[in-house]
Amino acid sequence: ASPPVPAPAPTPDEARAFAARVSDELRRLGIRAQTAAWIQSTYITGDTERNSAAAAEDLMAFTAEASRESRRYDGPATDPVTRRMLLLLRVGQTLPAPADPARRAELATLASRLEAAYGEGKWCGATPGGACRDLQALEATMARSRDWDELLDAWVGWRTVARPMRPLFRRLVELGNEGARELGARDLGELWRSGYDMSPAAFERELDRLWAEVEPFYRDLHCYARAALQRRYGAARVPDGRPIPAHLLGNMWAQDWENLYPDLEPYPGRAGGDVDGALAAQGWDPVRMVRLGEAFFVSLGFAPLPATFWERSMLVKPRDREVVCHASAWDVTASGDLRVKMCIRPTGEDLITIHHELGHNFYQRAYLDQPYLFQGGANDGFHEAIGDAIALSITPGYLRRVGLLAEVPEDEEGLIDVQLRRALSKVAFLPFARVVDGWRWGVFSGAIPPDRYDAAWWELRERVQGVAAPVARSEADFDPGAKYHVAATVPYARYFLAAIYQFQFHQALCRAAGWKGPLHECSIYGSREAGRALEAMLRLGASRPWPEAYAALTGTTRPSAAALLEYFAPLRAWLRKANAGRRCGW
Repeated sequence: ASPPVPAPAPTPDEARAFAARVSDELRRLGIRAQTAAWIQSTYITGDTERNSAAAAEDLMAFTAEASRESRRYDGPATDPVTRRMLLLLRVGQTLPAPADPARRAELATLASRLEAAYGEGKWCGATPGGACRDLQALEATMARSRDWDELLDAWVGWRTVARPMRPLFRRLVELGNEGARELGARDLGELWRSGYDMSPAAFERELDRLWAEVEPFYRDLHCYARAALQRRYGAARVPDGRPIPAHLLGNMWAQDWENLYPDLEPYPGRAGGDVDGALAAQGWDPVRMVRLGEAFFVSLGFAPLPATFWERSMLVKPRDREVVCHASAWDVTASGDLRVKMCIRPTGEDLITIHHELGHNFYQRAYLDQPYLFQGGANDGFHEAIGDAIALSITPGYLRRVGLLAEVPEDEEGLIDVQLRRALSKVAFLPFARVVDGWRWGVFSGAIPPDRYDAAWWELRERVQGVAAPVARSEADFDPGAKYHVAATVPYARYFLAAIYQFQFHQALCRAAGWKGPLHECSIYGSREAGRALEAMLRLGASRPWPEAYAALTGTTRPSAAALLEYFAPLRAWLRKANAGRRCGW
């Protein structure tokens, strides 16, 4: 018999028509899934969970099938715009669905159940009748308490919420890997690493390169923080040359150490103001705090938020239902339907988070004129970096201009105080951000088997971050699941990238604004020139490879931690002197 005649290669017009059809259907299904997800996140019930899972399953099914079919159209004759659309279709999937309908439905249900379990989580105490506390209450304990046992209770208690997630997560990994293999990737981690306009291996090397640039600075900060904690808790509990117990760092995940600032403040009272106290004393409510963030972007030349933002956002935690308080920004209908979901507290930390989340919203609106498949960040680190770059302009000088602070530091001691506080947030975060996906990539590849989930998590955290579990853990635990992004299958490398990118973006925006002074003093508030430079990059969305978008703002295609190190130069020099004679490292 004669061999079958191969089907002719699709024409460029056929490839464009396929991309257009896929884009239209993705938009329709995406809006439905986003709507269901918004309702579930702001009103957690069994019904909203099932509804969200069903909508997500339909989106998964179409995206997976379209991704498989797209390979037919990705030939040498396909025009560059269509080829990029097809690439983003394939690599933009966080949780690709298997072709089998039953497995696809199971995956959607697992994803919805894991996120809901996180949102509903409470710790009711080890004794019968103990008062139940949700994550916000437990976080408040972690932030304010300095009692070893009280901190340990909150730390261990929240991690009991993650234990039941372990078998669900294990099955999610199996199904997610199956979907990734059907798209041609070896596993889900390789698929995630394919979304950066370079090979997965090159992307890992890029992360290692950037981490190597900042690791010495982090180690100096770690040494200084450990010495202060040792003074409070004693050398027996916080010994030299050892990782820091994770429950002592002022944050449920030890990812942000800013709450330790009162204990670590080098020159008490010289930082020039208490933002938390000012917000409370002046009676700032959540709406007023968000209005301040909006005013920042308006000062750059952006249009105000739409009226629907104020009608549809969730800015406070409702009293009558369970919600996911983890802050996030949404364009639910992909049409400028901007919203923020957040349980806002009158704190400086939340004020910065508001500016960050609004950065997502203004980015979302800037690229609305792009085709649907290009409506996203140039890579996923861009979206996170934009809001963080804006937050770098929340300087003491800016806070004085908007009436929150009466005085700002004007000497070296005050500057060191301010820089330390910011480094406890920005720099302390870097190794944690490196670990989360480092662990997940190992899980997805099989290098970390299910019977070593927790052990491998703590091995990584001790080696990279110098942080250790405060009590013995076992494989009955699932401590990674105590972090929202693991429970909700949100890739985390984006946050590491953003922590580096933001300083380079800030540097470029300050140059556009004509700033001539030290980088750490610059605020672009009120600069239309900086606003135009920023908007020019935001409008590109994902339409161009990310190095081109990066260069559009910064003038270079190569990210570097040099701007971060320049920003913190005064603190870096001070830390080296402060740590003289100490036994650093772990």
